[in-house]
Amino acid sequence: MRIAVASDHAGFSLKADVAAALRDAGHDVTDLGTHDETPVDYPDFAEKIGAAIIAQTAERGVLVCGSGVGASVAANKIPGIRAGLCHDTYSAHQGVEHDDMNVLVLGGRVVGSEVAKELARAFVSARYTHEERHERRLAKVRAIELHYLRENT
Repeated sequence: MRIAVASDHAGFSLKADVAAALRDAGHDVTDLGTHDETPVDYPDFAEKIGAAIIAQTAERGVLVCGSGVGASVAANKIPGIRAGLCHDTYSAHQGVEHDDMNVLVLGGRVVGSEVAKELARAFVSARYTHEERHERRLAKVRAIELHYLRENT
């Protein structure tokens, strides 16, 4: 699977660990930055992940900031991005299976490296089920997104 990873400075170390684990598992991983711990702004990297998914240069993304909250908020502003902040494996795979989540968001100051790698593995191995109830709910999410896009243009 083609996976883009990105982080701000607070998530840099955890992003590197997750990227290495995904590469070791045979995935094609593109690191969109940041590349050190110099302070940067998480919205810039949320946008890079979203752009990679929208452009289809990545199938999924893993995004890391300090808590994961800010990066999640920023990523979800991009139409077509369904980012979920996860701290447990159930949410990491269920978010894909039920909600077609395409960006896993992690808190670099919240979860440790081994848990983060486990979450990333659960995320990339999960598949959207296309069950009727999930299709119906996702259609409603898309309708909300389109309504506000039209309203504000």
